[in-house]
Amino acid sequence: MNIIINGRQLEITPALRNYAETKIKKFEKFLSNITEAVITLSVEKYRHKAEVLLKANGVMIQAESVTGEIYSSIDEVVEKLERQIKKYKGKLTSHRKDTKLSKAGMTFVPEEPSPEIKIIKRKRFAMKPMTPEEAAMQMELLDKDFFVFTNADTGTINVIYKRNDGNFGLIEPV
Repeated sequence: MNIIINGRQLEITPALRNYAETKIKKFEKFLSNITEAVITLSVEKYRHKAEVLLKANGVMIQAESVTGEIYSSIDEVVEKLERQIKKYKGKLTSHRKDTKLSKAGMTFVPEEPSPEIKIIKRKRFAMKPMTPEEAAMQMELLDKDFFVFTNADTGTINVIYKRNDGNFGLIEPV
């Protein structure tokens, strides 16, 4: 496992690096196929924040924690990751594959763009083809409201999102 530790407004001391690496390396017991772990530690006034992103077999598991002390932030983010990994492993071994996601038949009418719209952030990432069920699981692991993915069945880019009623919606191009 490749462990990358970044510090924002914080110097990464050898003791802090060793502590974070030791805590993250224990996840190799749970998931043997973790390829990379990105740990970002930051300090803003009295808020110490720890963010961890684990990459394993094309699946990303992310957690963050903010406390008053950097070591306790690391401990708390490790606890959150443990819960997420257990949830992920439980879903992998679950045999409830027969649940189908509802397909949302929505029409999208774009509005006229206003001149003050600015793109302030761009993200680029590789998308491995997956089924809508896998995308829903990935979205829940990342704790996001929507997820963009390449549909393994059709080869098109789809969007899955969480509805207010707790179910999922799927947007497919026509």
